[in-house]
Amino acid sequence: MSNIIPITTPLREFKGHEGGINAVAVFPDKRRMVTGSADKTLCLWDLKTGVVLKKMEGHHNGVTRLAVSRDGQLIASGDKSGEVIIWYGATGEPFTKIEAHYNPIISLDFSPDGTLLARATVSYDKTTKLWDTKTWEVQEYPIECGACVKCVRYSPSGELLAIATDNNIEIYNSGTMQCVAKFKGHKSWNLSLAWTPDGTRLLTGGSKDDPTIREWNTTTWEQVGDPWMGHIEQINAIAIHPAGTLAASTSTDKRIRLWRMSDRQTIAVFKNSFDGMCITFSVDGNHILSGGTDKMISEWAVPQGTHPKTIAITTDANNHTPHAHRSKILVITTSRIACVNGDLSTAEDLLTQDINTNPNNHTSYAHRSFVMARKHDWDHALRDAMNSINIEPSLTGYISKGIALCGTGRIPDARAAFDVASMYTDQDSEILHFLLLIKAIAFFNADQHDEANLLLKELITGCPNADTRACCIVEAYLRVQLGLEALDGARHDEAAVHFTAAIDCSNLPSKSDIDEIYEDLVVLFGWDLKSLWLTAHQKRCDALLLAGKLQDAVRSYRYMMDSIDETTRAICLEWSNAFTEKCSAPLLTDGDAALTASDFDRAIDLYSAVINLDFASDVVFENRSRAKLAKMLWTEALLDAQKVMELNPSSHVGYKLMHTALRGAQRYDEAIEAFKIMLSKLDHSPEAQIRDLRQQYVSPSEAEDAIQRVVWIELEYAPLRLLNTSTGLLCDRVAQINTFKTSAEYNELVSFPTKDSNIRAERIKDVVATYFRCVLLSHRWEEMEALLQDIQDKDVRELKGLAGIAKLQSFCNVARDAGYRWAWMDTCCIDKKSNTELQESVNSMFVWYRHSALTVVYLSDVPPSSQPGALARSVWNERGWTFQEFVAPKVVIFYQNDWSLYLDDRSPNHKESPAIMKELEDATGIDARALISFRPGMSNARQRLQWASSRVTTLQEDIAYSLFGIFGVHLPVMYGEKKQNALGRLLQEIVARSGDITVLDWIGQPSEFNSCLPAYITSYATSPRTLPSLSEDQIQKSISLLRQNPMAVNFASELYDRLDNTSAAGFANCRLHLPCMAFHVTEVSLSYGTSQETRYEVKADGLHDLLINATEPIVQFSRIRPTQQTLVLVRPWDRSLLDLPDDTESEGDYWTPPSSPPDDSPSRSFVKQEVDDLELRALRLVVRLEQPFGAFLLARQRGGEYKRVASDRDIIAQVKDVASVRDLMDVRTIDIL
Repeated sequence: MSNIIPITTPLREFKGHEGGINAVAVFPDKRRMVTGSADKTLCLWDLKTGVVLKKMEGHHNGVTRLAVSRDGQLIASGDKSGEVIIWYGATGEPFTKIEAHYNPIISLDFSPDGTLLARATVSYDKTTKLWDTKTWEVQEYPIECGACVKCVRYSPSGELLAIATDNNIEIYNSGTMQCVAKFKGHKSWNLSLAWTPDGTRLLTGGSKDDPTIREWNTTTWEQVGDPWMGHIEQINAIAIHPAGTLAASTSTDKRIRLWRMSDRQTIAVFKNSFDGMCITFSVDGNHILSGGTDKMISEWAVPQGTHPKTIAITTDANNHTPHAHRSKILVITTSRIACVNGDLSTAEDLLTQDINTNPNNHTSYAHRSFVMARKHDWDHALRDAMNSINIEPSLTGYISKGIALCGTGRIPDARAAFDVASMYTDQDSEILHFLLLIKAIAFFNADQHDEANLLLKELITGCPNADTRACCIVEAYLRVQLGLEALDGARHDEAAVHFTAAIDCSNLPSKSDIDEIYEDLVVLFGWDLKSLWLTAHQKRCDALLLAGKLQDAVRSYRYMMDSIDETTRAICLEWSNAFTEKCSAPLLTDGDAALTASDFDRAIDLYSAVINLDFASDVVFENRSRAKLAKMLWTEALLDAQKVMELNPSSHVGYKLMHTALRGAQRYDEAIEAFKIMLSKLDHSPEAQIRDLRQQYVSPSEAEDAIQRVVWIELEYAPLRLLNTSTGLLCDRVAQINTFKTSAEYNELVSFPTKDSNIRAERIKDVVATYFRCVLLSHRWEEMEALLQDIQDKDVRELKGLAGIAKLQSFCNVARDAGYRWAWMDTCCIDKKSNTELQESVNSMFVWYRHSALTVVYLSDVPPSSQPGALARSVWNERGWTFQEFVAPKVVIFYQNDWSLYLDDRSPNHKESPAIMKELEDATGIDARALISFRPGMSNARQRLQWASSRVTTLQEDIAYSLFGIFGVHLPVMYGEKKQNALGRLLQEIVARSGDITVLDWIGQPSEFNSCLPAYITSYATSPRTLPSLSEDQIQKSISLLRQNPMAVNFASELYDRLDNTSAAGFANCRLHLPCMAFHVTEVSLSYGTSQETRYEVKADGLHDLLINATEPIVQFSRIRPTQQTLVLVRPWDRSLLDLPDDTESEGDYWTPPSSPPDDSPSRSFVKQEVDDLELRALRLVVRLEQPFGAFLLARQRGGEYKRVASDRDIIAQVKDVASVRDLMDVRTIDIL
């Protein structure tokens, strides 16, 4: 450490702030400095006099960071509250304010071209935001960093942006904002950053845990050498000398260290009394300016002997040096400018004058040799080179000789000349490196390409600390030359490869002043380094286009155009226009063809290529949007739609595409607004043809009306109240509709654009039906159930301790898990206090179950893992209401008492399970076909009553009410009327509406409602007695005998006409109007038998004698002992005996013909074929009337009406001879009480 020069006293102190100084920057004019302080102010200083030119006020909190644009026109300052103020650099007056953030500003930096301001804050959003200095709008997408940001710095060229975070150093391409490198950096936080002027190195400073400076190679991003040791506290700032040879750092350890870049050693230490916060070099590099908590700026002199020898140094306000040319091979001469400008004749004349003035000037001979080599006058060049060496051997002389020998093709001699030249480099690695570059170029120009490339490769890999950028530039230039040669030879693919390699290996931005940095190459070989980058890119585009690789050509073009500034863009405008025109036409043609062929991926690629050419019209964006919509790329399609609107704002097309994209993205509210604007555009279009397109669409309001109509139709078949399985709330009809109106499904329908009524209607029906699908529960009520008042306005999912709530919650979970939004349970979804609602619910329940998407049957008495037969034994099969709850739905699933599937049957519908349906068929006695495909109605009424006869209900009236839906009737619900009345009203309605007299076929006690109806439904438990019937052959024989008797034929026709004009049975006011054939009873006598039953022998006119088992006493009488009571035996009239054609379809898939009188003949089809023969039908009627029939015994009452005398056995009667008792056959309608 003996070489370190201790310095404790600064040259000057700039005092004027009242708080610590956190930031400092010098202006390019070398005359001014600006500082930012914790006292909330900035100070603009005169560096020469040390006077404060202006105190800049405006911040509300302490200033933490500042930056000055490269041209010195703008100052940006940030404070602890996150506010950024932009000031005029010339006057120090405020220009604008940016409310950037609520957290302290921790770093600011202008891009080299001054177009962007990078800003980082002390926050946890882990982002760096960029502001456009023209509009002062923040760029839409910030840079997402991996941790909290500590410092941001642009590279000298502006191509890269370095960001120091808590965890890593992150390097981004400033044009694309893509991360190109990411590495750990320091052990803990990375606090400070600084680029070397040539951009080849990046220095980083660490925190207290790692208070070192680390040097990074910006080509490989590998660390160069060991960490720079010396500080013992965190390093708050680093500055680089304008020449790039020195670095200065300031730290919380109250020390400023001056470092030599070449060996990374401390060469001076400046001691402060307070923590150092900021540091910079003066523009000329002779002084260091530092500030900290001592509230002043200290100016320190850079010690003598440490200044680098530089030529033409320029710096900017923030200590960025664009380039520092250090020419050690070629000194500046009067001819240099002429060489750079390509004025070789002037250069030759100037050098010739120097030689004539001093013939022993070996340097002038060598320089003229270079000029002659550029003029390809190789002999002259070689002579001048030899003259230079003969006067005085030197590095320059042997270089000129080597170049001249290469030009003459004498490669071995050239190698020797370059080898000797190396002896004059004084072992200076930089000079030797540059010599080898010149050798590689000379060999390349001599067509020794392989040797030149090998030498370049060895230089790059073998000299990691050398100027690798120079190697890359040389390699790029040589690659461009090879590409141009291949392009001239029509080897387009090869040319593209060379140009691509040039771009990849150079790693240069379009704005880099490489012609100044490597001006020696321009002098020696006449290279046009200014346009190297642009030439490589343009020629690659041309080569790819000529090779037929259109999309690759467009990508290359887009990359180039995105990387250049406005000035460069203007320079290549003519080429750009020509190139885009050549590319766009075939791309558009191919894109349209791909779109037509539904090859959407290819169409998108081709249209994207056109768009990347900046050659696209609104039609191109429109077509690409259509292709993206077909691929369901909603967001991307939306961006293209917005571009269409921007390019053609008066057209409806952009809004149409936008509407479609927003609908696809399920952003329905926005889609509807876009759709309204589209309709407005169509309505107000100046073109009639466009206005006519309006007829293809319906407005959102029209759509809402159509939806509303469908919703009401759908809900007509749904319960009045439903449980929302998503929210747990009980919803009435209004709440259900309101929920739907806030749903995505509703908005999707409103935004559906088509005018086609059929398509729209079907779409609405499908969506509405799907949305309002509900699951109904069939179960046996327990002692305690959750009722409506228990759950009203409550989330059932959250209820606890309520009786029956577990069942309800489990049911809702099953429904929700199955994908259904709505559920219904009879215990809690009916307001039983409302008579109106109760009436509607009872009468509609069958319809509700019929239209349910799923009916869940909960078997509370069937334990888990039950074996087959458990369902048949369940009490659920005995309940009255569960009959319709099973036959009505189309889809049913059975659950055991733990809510597991019965028999673990995972089929979607247990009605399609053969095992389960067989079990139910055996248990109920109902045919499986009827259970599966049941239809409500009056057909087979007697059989339906038999199915229900064994079921029980808690409320006696429910035995009838539970059958309303089975028969499709709507009747008043009057709890308290007693079951006989309720059942009587149901049976009355069946007879009244259908005329079906089979419901009168029962045995047991008569009802108080009407004596022809049973008191209890159990009277239907016994199937009707099946009577013998004639075969068709027997019928035909009987008909043949009747035809032989003309009187019998006439009687048959008269009887047929009379019966045909007889109306069907009906009810009115509890009276049965029964059309029948009545037979007067002439005698009743008690019959004694071996059984204990009371039997009566009955005789009636025209009938064979018969025995009757009556349930009540009958007065005995005879012709000899007559009585006042009149008894008749009647045959209820059944119009099916007329064999009339049946034009109606069966109401049930399981329909069978009436059983009274039976006719099981397999030849019914024969009868059907003969229905037009009236005489035949009449004769068939007579034959049938002669057969046994079921009769009713009626007793006449005082008012002339009759009552049925009930019996506990069927009364079977038979006429003696129809033809002989014609006068005794009384066809009439009897009123029965």
